[in-house]
Amino acid sequence: MPRYVAFLRGVSPMNAKMPELKNSFENAGFANVRTILSSGNVVFDARSSLGTSLERRAESAMQDSMGRTFHTFVRSVESLRSLLESDPYAAFTVPPNAKRVVSFLRKPNTGKLALPIELDGAQILCMLDREVFAAYELGEKGPVFMRLIEKTFGTEVTTRTWDTVRKCAAA
Repeated sequence: MPRYVAFLRGVSPMNAKMPELKNSFENAGFANVRTILSSGNVVFDARSSLGTSLERRAESAMQDSMGRTFHTFVRSVESLRSLLESDPYAAFTVPPNAKRVVSFLRKPNTGKLALPIELDGAQILCMLDREVFAAYELGEKGPVFMRLIEKTFGTEVTTRTWDTVRKCAAA
C-alpha cells in the first residue's frame, strides 16, 4: 500500500493534540498512521488515490472527530523522496546559515512569476508543480518569508523546513 504524508496548515501543540490527530486519520480508514513532530505532519498508508481525495477524506475525519479541520496538503512519500534527491536548491547560492523551506500548494500556480523573488532576506527561488522552494535568513524583521509566500501565493499554502520534509519522507 502506498505511503503518504499530510502536511496540515496551522497546527501547533496549542490547537491540536497529536494523539487526537492520529486518531482522526485512523478513523478515516488510513493505516500505519504516525505523526511527525508536533506541527501537523501525518504519515499514513492508503490505497492508491488522488491526493485531493485523500485531503478531503482527512479533513472530513478531523471535523468529525475533533470538531475542527486544518487545510491538508497530501504528497506521496515516493514523490517527496524524489524531490529530496533532485535538490532544487543546488542550482542556487544559498547562504550556509539560511533556512531552506518548502511551501506546498493545493494546485499548481498558473501565473507567470519572474523568479527568484526577494524581500528582506527571504527569497522564493523556484517552483516545481505544487511545491515552492524558498530560503531566508533571520533578520531584524523576523521570518518575513511567510509574508512573501502568502503575498505571492495566497493563504492556501503550508510550509515546512527542508529538514522536516526529509524526516517525513523517511517515516
